[in-house]
Amino acid sequence: QAEEELKEACARQALQLQEMGRRERLLTADVGRAKEQLESFKTQVMRVCSPAAAGVAGKAVTEQQVIEKVRQISDENQQSHEREKRLQEELSSRLSKEKEVSANIEVFKKSLQELQ
Repeated sequence: QAEEELKEACARQALQLQEMGRRERLLTADVGRAKEQLESFKTQVMRVCSPAAAGVAGKAVTEQQVIEKVRQISDENQQSHEREKRLQEELSSRLSKEKEVSANIEVFKKSLQELQ
């Protein structure tokens, strides 16, 4: 009976080892696909961000290149927002001055009419 239990335990362990091997192969394949997807994504980002730098002569795009390009675009975006804000403030200021000038013109017109 002990021998039978030992055989069954060995059989279970063999099945577990087979299952672990199968899972390892699946995970290895998944990691390979993930690496391919990452390379493809990096190349796509670089192609969009900087067409001239993307895949030059079949050379792989490094993560650092992608990070630098994304950082550069982010900085440019921030500068654009700051410039837009300054222009909005300037426009607002000019509109206020225009209203003030218009009001002064109206006062001047009334004064002129009163003088006549």
